[in-house]
Amino acid sequence: MPPADALVPDIGARLLYRDALVLVIDKPAGLPVHPGPKGGETLTDHLDALRFGLPRRPEAAHRLDRDTSGCLALGRHAKALARLNKLFAASGTVEKTYWALVEGGPSEEAGSIDLPLARRSDDPRSWWMKADPAGDPSLTRFSVLGRGGGLTWLALAPVTGRTHQLRVHCAAMGFPILGDPIYGAAPRSGGPGLQLHARALRLPLYPKKPPILVEAPAPEHMRAGLERCGFTG
Repeated sequence: MPPADALVPDIGARLLYRDALVLVIDKPAGLPVHPGPKGGETLTDHLDALRFGLPRRPEAAHRLDRDTSGCLALGRHAKALARLNKLFAASGTVEKTYWALVEGGPSEEAGSIDLPLARRSDDPRSWWMKADPAGDPSLTRFSVLGRGGGLTWLALAPVTGRTHQLRVHCAAMGFPILGDPIYGAAPRSGGPGLQLHARALRLPLYPKKPPILVEAPAPEHMRAGLERCGFTG
């Protein structure tokens, strides 16, 4: 994976949608959204370039894992961020669609994964999760978009929004996401990178207008695998 500073030479070129309240960008894989304990470059370092005349930079309204690419919504000011936070906190209100390349794949063409999730450790610094009957309810819907070369191209729609939900659900079902070093078999470094992409967001932000629908193009680091599974975009 390239260093973060090589991934965002121009954050404006990654803008997918803009209006008075919200921006949606195509976040590159390999770039954390927020600062972590180890420091280093984050998306926040680039957001001043997206003020578009406003006095303060926008802020992320939800999270994407560092190695997940794709649609990320930003609130342009405090009131906008509060509205977005309410939308994302209400289960099932914001519709998210992810593309994933998984090893193997489900036997069905579509279905649901209903597995409660809990933290692996009581350490508050740990974000690693596990399937646990005593955990929080977690539901993911999936459909197969293509297959090829031992891989399956899935559309994943998380109904709930648990930490690492898609990664744990796929691994627990026997088809881990390609390139996952935590829940799959990928090495910690030198692997293909996590093959998970936030493809689309559907935001019902304005009561009297149709929902905002934004799609992020297929990322370069996933294109070869997607094409093996029949992608032609």
